[in-house]
Amino acid sequence: MSKKTATALNLHSTCQLPEAFFIEAGATQAIDRPMKITPTFEFENQHHGLVAGIDEAGRGPLAGPVVAAAIILDRENLPSGLADSKALTEKRREEIAIELHAHAQVGVGIASVEEIDELNILQATMLAMTRAADALPIQADHFLIDGNRAPKLAAAASAIIKGDAKSLSIAAASIIAKTTRDKIMRELSEIHPEFFWAKNKGYGSKMHIEAIEAHGPTQHHRRSFAPIRNMLCAESIRRAS
Repeated sequence: MSKKTATALNLHSTCQLPEAFFIEAGATQAIDRPMKITPTFEFENQHHGLVAGIDEAGRGPLAGPVVAAAIILDRENLPSGLADSKALTEKRREEIAIELHAHAQVGVGIASVEEIDELNILQATMLAMTRAADALPIQADHFLIDGNRAPKLAAAASAIIKGDAKSLSIAAASIIAKTTRDKIMRELSEIHPEFFWAKNKGYGSKMHIEAIEAHGPTQHHRRSFAPIRNMLCAESIRRAS
């Protein structure tokens, strides 16, 4: 076996990652049309004291951080039309986010691209949620988490599948997380306009994939995600051949 062939095989073997690294890797924004559910305070009312909702944005994209938000709502000052962020237009999300920042207790947590690549996307999401909870101006007595698992927090927590469609607090958190991350991606798009992040928000759209192939990944791309890692590995193997 030649030295170049051995090097290429070694590079190929190191291009493999545990399955956990590929959770939602490179997923496009899903089109999901379940029966419409209106979020309420039903889950919040099952707990005493201050209840916070937590949700995240940005598990699936190929670029940018994952962002989580924690929020304790003021029930006397709820924005009209408060709902899961996916059910709202971008303009309406931004309007509601302004109202939420004005009247609710809000905490935001971010896990960087480096942390995503080091920990995997699931653990980085849990980290962002923990940071969001810690960033709340006041301590919550209970947390409602969107999804099927909850991070370790300073207070008890309940995981609610599709919670952003069922709980007003989680729906509000989804809006803060989404608008915060969208702003980050718009700012990054000004630095790297060739990737169209202001439009695709880092998801694996056709234009985004073609731009990565043409220009190569940046420091803001997630190298542990299959599409990016496969490109880098293919290039490494090609050079070693």
